[in-house]
Amino acid sequence: MISFLLSLLALVAGYFVYGKFIERVIGPDDRPTPAISKADGVDFIALPSWKVFMIQFLNIAGTGPIFGAIMGAWYGPVAYIWIVLGCIFAGAMHDFFSGMLSIRHGGANLPELIGEYLGKATKAVMLVFSVFLLVMVGVVFVYSPALLLEKMAPMGLIIWVVIIFAYYILATMLPIDKIIGRFYPIFAFSLLFMAVALMIMLFVKWPAIPELWDNLAASNLNKPESILGTNSFISNNPIFPCLFLTIACGAISGFHATQSPLMARCLKSERLARPIFYGSMITEGFVALIWASVSSYFFYYGGWQQVVPADVVAEFNAQMQGDSPKTLIQFFTAPNVVQYICSGWLGVFGGILAVLGVVAAPITSGDTAFRSARLIIASALKMEQRTIPKRLVISIPMFAASILLLVWQMENPDGFNTIWQYFGWGNQTLSVFTLWTITVYLVRNKKPYFISLIPALFMTAVCSTFIFVSPNALGPHLPTNVGYALGGVCFLLAVVWFSVWLRGYTSKNIK
Repeated sequence: MISFLLSLLALVAGYFVYGKFIERVIGPDDRPTPAISKADGVDFIALPSWKVFMIQFLNIAGTGPIFGAIMGAWYGPVAYIWIVLGCIFAGAMHDFFSGMLSIRHGGANLPELIGEYLGKATKAVMLVFSVFLLVMVGVVFVYSPALLLEKMAPMGLIIWVVIIFAYYILATMLPIDKIIGRFYPIFAFSLLFMAVALMIMLFVKWPAIPELWDNLAASNLNKPESILGTNSFISNNPIFPCLFLTIACGAISGFHATQSPLMARCLKSERLARPIFYGSMITEGFVALIWASVSSYFFYYGGWQQVVPADVVAEFNAQMQGDSPKTLIQFFTAPNVVQYICSGWLGVFGGILAVLGVVAAPITSGDTAFRSARLIIASALKMEQRTIPKRLVISIPMFAASILLLVWQMENPDGFNTIWQYFGWGNQTLSVFTLWTITVYLVRNKKPYFISLIPALFMTAVCSTFIFVSPNALGPHLPTNVGYALGGVCFLLAVVWFSVWLRGYTSKNIK
């Protein structure tokens, strides 16, 4: 628990110290924001600051800081380090600048910002890339909550899919204050309340959880076979680079850069940017830390036997004696952990919160993903979105393509996992381009560009190495030493590219 407490304090210090430094770098002022200067009653609407914060938090969170932190806890307490350092120095900075740059460019979408600073060719690539990524988010977050809802209220999987998809269409088409502005704050409050309640229970129970000095990650392969297995998750998915994609939303996530412009169009003043954008990411880091801690207790210190019903414990013990025994991380999925922890520690009310966490949260990520995609396409086509017919022109083909992808996912036995794998890598790759965009902006404006350059180089190495060593469908799954070497080459190429560009840009502007 000491490591957990130190991590919480570090996040608080990060907001007040590093967050303030980041704010001074860009210098928010009193110029009119797009919510005022471009108000259209649909997407550009000034909303109360507390609503903007709650919507931004829910937009970027969803189930990311819950499911990602649960799986990241398998790596041991090193997960705390990534959540804290990633959140303060990469994720919150990434979200703050993507929001502020959008405000300074009239509410521009991410591909527009990338085109402004990385060139038209990069903009064209990222336009297609970001739209495809957002559609994948929407599709993934139709199917997974539909499966959970079908278990709770059997009406037929297809019926739940249709209901969720119909909601997505409404939320994408209607003005942002009609559905998102009214219901998101409620769901965000529920997500926060669940996290705070679990944190209080951590203090009350003070359970044994991994400490940073325990070096648990290094000894995972020596843990009892029932936890990770002899052919462990970590041996197939090494800490570098896989941890940094497993825990994304709780540290840094490219998806956030597609969501920040949504709230950049609703902010009344630039001076609210740090609490809204930087603050919501720090809050997400808190949620991730809490779930990393409770799931560490669940998996490594017998906590699962305290919260799981006796019949499920018996079922697990029985299958361990079978021909194909499952380990704890195979037997209990992330949604299972949420359900058992919340119900076991918080009772019936906790069970309700768990439902909101694993059902409502992904649905709210899906609808804003589709909304972002609509606005990105509209901006590329220079098509106004004040009128419903113009929104339909974009939305109908987009939803038609989404339905085709959804049908393929449901008919393909491994469809969900395949889409999720591509989303995980694509999500962090998007953060790489966002970080390089921020870096070029800082150089052009004679600001301290190292604050984004270091995270940009690090995430470049992470994403390129993952392609080479990942055991899934993304890449060739090369031997680890070869994959690391190739990832290192990509890192050096990024360093060379930036050095050459910086020298050329500097000499050109001196003349």
